[in-house]
Amino acid sequence: MSLSKADWIEAGLIALTRDGLAGVAVEPLARRLGATKGSFYWHFADRGALIAATLELWEQRETTEVIERIQAINDPRERLTALGRGAYAGAAQGNAHAAVLAAASDPRVAPVLERVTRARLAFLEGLYCDLGVPADQAARQARLAYALYLGIG
Repeated sequence: MSLSKADWIEAGLIALTRDGLAGVAVEPLARRLGATKGSFYWHFADRGALIAATLELWEQRETTEVIERIQAINDPRERLTALGRGAYAGAAQGNAHAAVLAAASDPRVAPVLERVTRARLAFLEGLYCDLGVPADQAARQARLAYALYLGIG
């Protein structure tokens, strides 16, 4: 079986969710995938490249795509409801956010986490503003909602 780069990245995201950043490592992933380390090195220069690609996939799926999906809903109340349902359902199934937070001091992780946090808070703040909440209160509500999300992760 020939593995693609996407297969390795997907396995990296699963490992990140399950085992934290330490789980995104060549040998355990190769064993899990039934592949050789040579297959890994065909697609990546090193573990750091896999970590970067894994974090990029996490950001794309769990932030960019979620925001795009929610923005497509016309009613602001429905947007907020859909976001809440999706966020809490995702956290209940396990998500990589807790693992990313645990590795926040890692220089490969910190800028991605900061970018994701800014995007999520700005999106939440915009949702509250769309509901007619004044900007200063919307910012507080966004931080509170995000803190609640982080607490269940």
